[in-house]
Amino acid sequence: MADTANAGQGADGETRRDFLYLATGAMGLVGAASVAWPLIDALNPSADVLALATTEVDVSQLQEGQAITVTWRGKPVFIRHRTSAEIEEAEAVPLSDLIDPEPDEERVIKPEYLVMVGICTHLGCVPLGQRASDPKGEFGGWFCPCHGSHYDTSGRIRRGPAPRNLDVPEYEFRDDATIVIG
Repeated sequence: MADTANAGQGADGETRRDFLYLATGAMGLVGAASVAWPLIDALNPSADVLALATTEVDVSQLQEGQAITVTWRGKPVFIRHRTSAEIEEAEAVPLSDLIDPEPDEERVIKPEYLVMVGICTHLGCVPLGQRASDPKGEFGGWFCPCHGSHYDTSGRIRRGPAPRNLDVPEYEFRDDATIVIG
């Protein structure tokens, strides 16, 4: 009789039932993972959204003193090829004169190219100053006519209700003539 009672047990006291529990649990985990993965993968951004994540801009034709506006993630991005006078003016401003103190060197990768999101930080208007005929405000940069914010040649707020400088997006230079934003 003792042999019949121990017939389903192994040397360690494991039974077939223990093995079946483990096998069933493992299959259940595999099944749950195979159902969950497509649901999780569906949350990833689509190809058209990923295409908007970065914008490449060729600045080889941009002459000193000129500015262009490109769109990145549905927002205007200002790129200005600054003159040496604009760079000197931006670097010479004492940080104590700024509402949102930030040195010019922290806002640019190459001093001659300023890249920033062209949306006023007060209420989201688009400041003027990209075209040669636009008013550039008291500090030679950009002017938001909606509420009177004045930005300097580094895009820093100098006067008006805007609480902070124009935002600088993540960007890099792929080469001397190509900027990748995003």
